[in-house]
Amino acid sequence: MRSRGGTWIWILAVGAGLRLVEGLNRTYCIGVREVVWDYAPSGTNLVSGRPVTTDEHASVFLSQGPHRIGRRYKKVVYLQYTDESYTKEIAKPSWLGFLGPVLKAEVGDSIIIHLKNFASRPYSLHPHGVFYDKLSEGAFYPDKTSERLKLDDAVPPGGTHTYTWTVKPEYAPTKGDANCLTWIYHSHGDAPRDIYSGLIGALLTCKKGTLQQVPGSYSTDLRRTDVDKDFILMFSVIDENQSWYQEENIQSYCTDPAGVDPNDPDFKESNKMHVINGYMFGNLPGIELCLNRTVAWHLFGMGSEVDVHSVHFHGQTLLDRGHRVDVLSLFAASFITANMVPMNTGTWLLACQVNDHLIGKMRNVSGSAAPPQVRQYFIAAEKVLWNYTPSGLDVSNNVSLTKNGSQSELYFGKSGGRLGGKYWKVQYVAYTDDTFTQKKKRTGAEVHLGILGPVMKMEVGDILQVSFLNKANRNYSIQAHGLQYKKQYEGATYQDGEKNTGSQVPPGEKFVYRWQVTDGPSVNDPPCLSYLYYSSSEAEKDTNSGLFGPLLVCRRGTLNTEMETEREFFLLFSVLDENLSWYLNDNIKTYGNKESDVNNEDFQMSNKMHAVNGFMYGNLPGLDMCKGDRVVWHLLGLGTEVDIHGIYFEGNTFQLEGLTRDTLTVFPHTMATVTMQPDSAGVFEVNCRVFDHYSSGMRHQYSVRKCEAERKPQTSFAKVVQYFISAEELEWDFSPSRAWELEKHNTTAENRWGLLSENRIGSKYKKVVYREYTDATFSTRKARPSVEKHLEIMGPIIRAEVGEKILVTFKNQASRPYSVHAHSVQTNNMHKAAQPGEIMLYEWNVPERSGPGDSDPNCIPFTYYSDVELEKDIISGLVGPLVICRKGVLNIARRRNDVDREFALLFLIFDENKSWYLKDNVRNYLNNSNCFSRYVYGNLQSLVMMEGETVVWYLLGLGNEIDIHTVHFHGETFIYKMKQAHRADVYELFPGTFQAVEMVVRNPGTWLMHCHLADHIHAGMETTYTIKRNSANVCFLKLSKNTNINIHFIKINRSALISNWNYNNVKGLKERKILRKVVPFLSYLSHCLSLLLFFPDEFFSDGKNFVIATLDIYTHTAYIYIYIYICVCVCVCVCVCVCVCVYVCIY
Repeated sequence: MRSRGGTWIWILAVGAGLRLVEGLNRTYCIGVREVVWDYAPSGTNLVSGRPVTTDEHASVFLSQGPHRIGRRYKKVVYLQYTDESYTKEIAKPSWLGFLGPVLKAEVGDSIIIHLKNFASRPYSLHPHGVFYDKLSEGAFYPDKTSERLKLDDAVPPGGTHTYTWTVKPEYAPTKGDANCLTWIYHSHGDAPRDIYSGLIGALLTCKKGTLQQVPGSYSTDLRRTDVDKDFILMFSVIDENQSWYQEENIQSYCTDPAGVDPNDPDFKESNKMHVINGYMFGNLPGIELCLNRTVAWHLFGMGSEVDVHSVHFHGQTLLDRGHRVDVLSLFAASFITANMVPMNTGTWLLACQVNDHLIGKMRNVSGSAAPPQVRQYFIAAEKVLWNYTPSGLDVSNNVSLTKNGSQSELYFGKSGGRLGGKYWKVQYVAYTDDTFTQKKKRTGAEVHLGILGPVMKMEVGDILQVSFLNKANRNYSIQAHGLQYKKQYEGATYQDGEKNTGSQVPPGEKFVYRWQVTDGPSVNDPPCLSYLYYSSSEAEKDTNSGLFGPLLVCRRGTLNTEMETEREFFLLFSVLDENLSWYLNDNIKTYGNKESDVNNEDFQMSNKMHAVNGFMYGNLPGLDMCKGDRVVWHLLGLGTEVDIHGIYFEGNTFQLEGLTRDTLTVFPHTMATVTMQPDSAGVFEVNCRVFDHYSSGMRHQYSVRKCEAERKPQTSFAKVVQYFISAEELEWDFSPSRAWELEKHNTTAENRWGLLSENRIGSKYKKVVYREYTDATFSTRKARPSVEKHLEIMGPIIRAEVGEKILVTFKNQASRPYSVHAHSVQTNNMHKAAQPGEIMLYEWNVPERSGPGDSDPNCIPFTYYSDVELEKDIISGLVGPLVICRKGVLNIARRRNDVDREFALLFLIFDENKSWYLKDNVRNYLNNSNCFSRYVYGNLQSLVMMEGETVVWYLLGLGNEIDIHTVHFHGETFIYKMKQAHRADVYELFPGTFQAVEMVVRNPGTWLMHCHLADHIHAGMETTYTIKRNSANVCFLKLSKNTNINIHFIKINRSALISNWNYNNVKGLKERKILRKVVPFLSYLSHCLSLLLFFPDEFFSDGKNFVIATLDIYTHTAYIYIYIYICVCVCVCVCVCVCVCVYVCIY
């Protein structure tokens, strides 16, 4: 490459400078200070109106005593100051609680933070969602950096550090995102302990033109131009047991600190504070909205496995990523931005449906509307005797529920005072009119509803009028999701300053509810949305007693027209806890005996009924359909933290927001609507893929019949793809190297996890794994290429395109029966197992419905695993990734031609206590069988890529109730797709969740990737991935020793230039193939012309890459050097021109 002087470099510098001027430097001065925090400053449970010392629930956490800390704790917080003298604090809204100041910036802006640590131990500042280099990451872990680049990792007491973060265009909100995205920043020395101690705040990155400075205020006082107000809410169970200040809090606030046992379960529970922004039991102040003005809610969750939050906005609905909702689901490190236009005045409850937290105030006056259509329903609450398993059988296996040793015997046996499968409950029952004399009979299409109340249907603009008669023996109500109503028609009980008879309808009384549908399905939603209604007089006990049912809200005109749906089903998944039913004592009197002890853990467990519509173990009736029918499934969730349900439809896939899936996750008080067109006749399971829920009876059957002649010709699967896979037993080491673990957690070899000792197995276990061979002789194992070494314990990636047939020859070389079961594919041999030494042939067809949907990327991931005994087989090690692609995406080597790298990551807690090989592991490695196994520490290797490459990550989630994984990538953001593309740096995984996320990696370095749940971080679910700097990125010139201006030659990879092209919207394989050749050529041509036009001697292409020169400008002061130099150059040029002109004129 030649250079003839460098004038063009300054032209480039001017362009770069002008571009950067468009962005601003947002400078914040942040101090870290220790404070005393009061979780309930009013001293009252403002939801119930009782003092915290006498309130049954609040007193557990907030009452001070000899061995209780109470409501005040020492914490550490981020505070904002006017300048670097840190003498004048900038006040923040009271509703922010102990959260740090809200940092805001637009695309192109730089956020410069001057941090000073006034606390007594080291802390840092780590952001999500923005670009940063190693000197501004603010996270401590083994990242192979020098000592200078670790200054940001932990700022010592009294120390300072300046962090610089940039909102680059590739980190910007997408077209499908809200105008401002919600992120967080927090200290990341020991992230869980730092956050539990109080160091966390919100960060908003916005599209250009969204922010403006408040006149007459500080430069960082920015307000949105597109909404009336922003509110930031953090939902978290703050575990003060893990705070750095726990011992100080014990000494300061317990009146008998010497007698405190930090490991006492009751003491530990009293320190788990269920908060919103640091406030409990309605003490969050200042949430006031104005009617008919748009409000942006920025919500995020933090914490651990218990941090499952279903946030319900009573009386209002919101738009979340284009979809109409009134409940938002949050988990540790999940971020949501949702907009609301308040339509009803009054004081409303904003609550987590697992734990009620706060009252929010909305004020102003409302207008009027034209008289709408009124739809009437007549519903009574009646006490009924309910049987969870009418057949007395586990229908899936055709065995007795009381078979000795079976999981079902725990729930349906009668020994030890257990109650069996029949319980007194209360149910919503439909009547024909307001005389409540004739019950409305359920049709054959409604028999599947079970314990659910009747389906109430309405359209946008309608008024739903429900005449409710309480025929039970205590107060009940009806509270509706998704609808709008005035205060007197609300069915929930809390302190709102108004008399509300609809929240407590006494026995024998009637009440008429009037609710209106003002906000229906959005343009991105299906025609009808399902919601939940339930009794909320005392919601937890009411719902566990049986009072809940479905609502259906449709677009105007939908219910009056002939819809394409042939079948419609409503399924509610919930662990119904009969211990919390109002009728527990009645049930003990009827079905128990003198051994029935309500405090006995086995008795309590036997009453937790893992039900779908009130049925267990295949007893749910009426799920019948015809092959080719258009079927709509409305899926609902209800319950507590354990109610995370991965709903799996065996044998078929469904469509959700243009995505192809066969598993969907629901949470308490969340709902989803999916469509399916079954293409195979037979009997299939619909079940919850959470291991404990599956084995405890949350599994049922749906039947697909061939009702008429085929409506369309059968698909031919001519191309056959063969795989030869073996199941083999081996010794597996979860943590072969301890260096990363010891450095990251600052521990010693004697205290490390996985240490072999008297009552610990260690890190080595006997496992069984899938391994690939070259042919059916199984004599030569297929060597894994370097790009697949990261798979480690998983089996090989099975890849196929739509229209192909996958032929898996499976040889079981293990010591017990195993199988290969695949998600999404079409097969006739679904549950066939191979005995030890046996070879089994599996045929899987890949029809169009198995492949990517209209909104999906080119390839979508699933899994395959052994399901002879689901949980034990997977925990023992038999699992692998399955990738289904559009036609034309895979090359002859079965690799994708549209991305540079593929990585498949399985997030799963291997509970070795449930492995088939537990006894072997105890015998070989242990003298005592009290053992456990969890995770690895930074031992996943081979996650290496090159700068500029397009990388796809296949994220796979399996496991149990605790397998909630929020996967966070440091250093980069990624794109995931729903109806539209969305940006994130954390993705939420649950059992049965499989997702492809894509990124173009631009930030060289070794970066942390981990699950953000506190327990999982400390247990080692973390590793690193490395982006290698492209070899062409060599420094060309440094302007001055005192500047941070560098000029580089940058090699731009072809795939990066065209990665945003979506060929899949073009129908036809031939057309897509043509585009794949034409678009790169046109892309090359346009880049060549533009570069040659300005820089003819400083550009070349090697056929695969462009090389151009760019500037990296890191500081504002660097601009001065550019502009001074440019001005000097301009002046010199002007002088030369003048002299030339004068010379010409004279001579």
